Amino acid sequence: MSLLPGPFVCRFAPSPNGRLHLGHAYSAMVNEAAARRARGTFLLRIEDIDATRCRREYEAGIMEDLAWLSITPDGPPRRQSEHFAEYAAALARLEALGLVYPAFESRGEILRAVRAREAETGLPHPRDPDGGPLFPFARESMSDAARAARRAAGAPFVMRLDMARALATRDAPLSWLEAQGTPEGPLLAVPAEPARWGDVILARREVPTSYHLSVVMDDAAQGIGHVIRGMDLFEATAVHRLLQHLLRLPPPVYHHHRLILDQAGRKLSKSSDATSLAALRAAGVTPQEVRQRLELF
Repeated sequence: MSLLPGPFVCRFAPSPNGRLHLGHAYSAMVNEAAARRARGTFLLRIEDIDATRCRREYEAGIMEDLAWLSITPDGPPRRQSEHFAEYAAALARLEALGLVYPAFESRGEILRAVRAREAETGLPHPRDPDGGPLFPFARESMSDAARAARRAAGAPFVMRLDMARALATRDAPLSWLEAQGTPEGPLLAVPAEPARWGDVILARREVPTSYHLSVVMDDAAQGIGHVIRGMDLFEATAVHRLLQHLLRLPPPVYHHHRLILDQAGRKLSKSSDATSLAALRAAGVTPQEVRQRLELF
């Protein structure tokens, strides 16, 4: 049964920066199975905003792996690289409202400022839910006019969300609906606490978007009513819920499924050289055996 009025629409959204592994297979299978149970729609999105790492041969590999697993999206994929103008327009709307600003501090400068503050106070610098240090500089440390001048002069920059100003636009605390247990499970309202992320990056000089911005834009554009993804993105949903509020986008229902871990208890990832589906296929593993390994029969 659908959790919202209207059709059930969900999506699988891999990045073509490497070959898919068992964690991707699990997420794709959970999404497609939920759509089929609800007689809804299962879509594919190619999240390829990182031009330095994403390659068309990896996208072809995604298609090959999904076909091997007999997973068939309902329609052609949406490629983020084809929608930069839409992301830039949304970013411009936020900038016109005074909610984003260009920041020029390098990663090295940020790290040195964090270490200096920790040495001065004897206390650890606040971290975001992923463990990264919160941006240690205040927007007010430089005037908007000075920032505009540096940006016009070609200085490297990122566009950061002014979290304090963004939160001030709320009439009430934000929350999202989380399906418990399964994508069709009972709904729980989860309080959104985006302040824990500080002034997050929404775009870079060379790319007019970020994961946070593009994912909420894409979900709205594709009519996604149910976002089914890994538990590693649970905390990031607070930022996404805030952006949906700021951009007047409809919030979907969320379900964050379990992660597939390696023997050391770590999440499978491309960066840690998790065994790819292509390698398993080459070793003679069958799609049914993949489902058995993932406890999806």
